[in-house]
Amino acid sequence: MRHRAAPLAVSALLLAAGCTSSASGGDDDAGPASVTAAAPAERLTVVADAEPVATAVSTSRALFEEAGVVVVAPDGDRAATLLGASAAVGLGVPLLLDPEGGDGDDAVAGELDRLGATTVLAVGADTAPGDADVVSVPATADAVAAATGLDLAEADPVADGGEAAAVAALDPDAPTALRPEDGDEAAEGEASGELPGVERAEPLEGTVVLSDGDPAALAGVATARAAGATVQVTDGQTDPRVSADVVDAVAGADTVVALGAGFAAEDGLDWKLETAATGAQLPGGGQVLFPQHFLVALYGHPGTGALGVLGEQDVPATVQRARDTAAPYEALVPDATVVPAFEIIATVASEFPTEGGDYSYEAPVEELRPLVEAAGEAGIYVVLDLQPGRTDFVTQAEVYRPLLELPHVGLALDPEWRLGPNEVHLTQIGSVDVEEVNRVVTWLADLTRENRLPQKLLVLHQFRVDMIPGRERVDLSRDELSVMVHADGQGPQPSKQDTWRVLRGIGPEGLTWGWKNFYDEDAPMLTPEETIAQVSPRPELVTYQ
Repeated sequence: MRHRAAPLAVSALLLAAGCTSSASGGDDDAGPASVTAAAPAERLTVVADAEPVATAVSTSRALFEEAGVVVVAPDGDRAATLLGASAAVGLGVPLLLDPEGGDGDDAVAGELDRLGATTVLAVGADTAPGDADVVSVPATADAVAAATGLDLAEADPVADGGEAAAVAALDPDAPTALRPEDGDEAAEGEASGELPGVERAEPLEGTVVLSDGDPAALAGVATARAAGATVQVTDGQTDPRVSADVVDAVAGADTVVALGAGFAAEDGLDWKLETAATGAQLPGGGQVLFPQHFLVALYGHPGTGALGVLGEQDVPATVQRARDTAAPYEALVPDATVVPAFEIIATVASEFPTEGGDYSYEAPVEELRPLVEAAGEAGIYVVLDLQPGRTDFVTQAEVYRPLLELPHVGLALDPEWRLGPNEVHLTQIGSVDVEEVNRVVTWLADLTRENRLPQKLLVLHQFRVDMIPGRERVDLSRDELSVMVHADGQGPQPSKQDTWRVLRGIGPEGLTWGWKNFYDEDAPMLTPEETIAQVSPRPELVTYQ
């Protein structure tokens, strides 16, 4: 059944007989309309409806148990929906959309009935679904203010695409009158009556609502703000780990509502949310590495310059050198956050048998910890490089689990130094089959998820195709990791570019890429400007050795 607004005189009479706290007062014997908001019982609720009417209803169901007053705006009417959002947030009641017939009409009427709505504020319409009394108002700030008693401040026009952010920013205690930038001339007319008073519910301060920014969820965003929930617009991102702002928003939240059909399609949303909720962030912000970060690394082993520039100075000087090396890239890579990094050789290939007989010296964890922890304090990312000799990569990686359980530490595999059972270093170039690489992928991804850590970088060093046979079958299915091929060619620049092209010609799609500049072996070594201009496509990591 669809109710039409009564003429002003009749509506005012009915309100005077049944309400105490309308915009202009009324019968002192009746109380205000009751509103009860309630957080969802589940830690994560996904509102995945694709249609605006259904999304509005689902969000109302998720966040409100009762609302004697509800705001309704015509589906597809941008001006009425924005102003309806202002009214709903100011009153602290749900915003629903009127589909004007069809099954959606029944869904809206059913939700109004569930809420116990006795009065509907119809913005930009004369009627509303269901049996509640209707107070109709044109989509003008003055008319809405007259019907609600709200003091709606003037706001800048809302640009196309900015609706979700504008509604998310509404302050329930001081709402503004939202209007579209490209709206038509202001509607004419007056309110058909005044709403009863509304007793706001206790705000859902422990609830965070994530909106992907889809205009289809606009009414849902308004309902969330009306309930007192924090709304974070993700600008289309459905992985809550990506944005530093989202990580900050969900950290410590009791419940999260993901508003938008895209969230339902995000594989692993539950564990990604639990990871984001830790609040731990990568150097540079967020919990996902690329494309929002660009790493510039020093390579070597602490305490010796023989293995790279990282070990040529003490810890404080190494931190400063990493910052100085990364700094020139900030102007060259304006679309990403430039992050200094260390690639620390944790296990060093040995020409002679070591204690375990694997021809690899494993630096003690406590020997590396001071540099690793100093890096974390300085906002520097760390990669631990393994040169395993005759043992396997997973066995060596397990040694460094205490360091890999830190949020800013990733792992690198150096197949050049992976020997067969009877091989020794410097008589051949080592290699690792893709099956062993994928065992590392599984091990490191499991460690990352179990400890709710930000995404980790897994680097595969390579300068010949046969160093990683079957590389096109590397497992890229684990979102806990970003798997990178690091092109380690040295010498004349044409030769390095040939190596780059050949390695990039091998799959799989979805790898990230690193490039190495050698101070002594390159002829010549590229400057930062030349690196960005000549290495194409642009790598995500540039390492200096």
